[in-house]
Amino acid sequence: MADLLHVLEAAMRRRHLSVQALADRTGIRTPRIRVFVQDGSVGPIHPTEQELRQLAHALDLPLTEVLPSAPLAGVPGA
Repeated sequence: MADLLHVLEAAMRRRHLSVQALADRTGIRTPRIRVFVQDGSVGPIHPTEQELRQLAHALDLPLTEVLPSAPLAGVPGA
């Protein structure tokens, strides 16, 4: 399973989207998306399940590409 970092980078590159453009599409704050893209799932800030769903929808990715690829904020054991 690819790390969130690689999944987001590849999808953003395919769609020619910047961090700001992705933030505009999802409503997720730009600094949060920037951290997800820079640190992936190993960084100190983890996306929520809702954020992952928004990212998958905005990038036209199957949920299975993003949901298992990152620990979720607020989910015990994740």
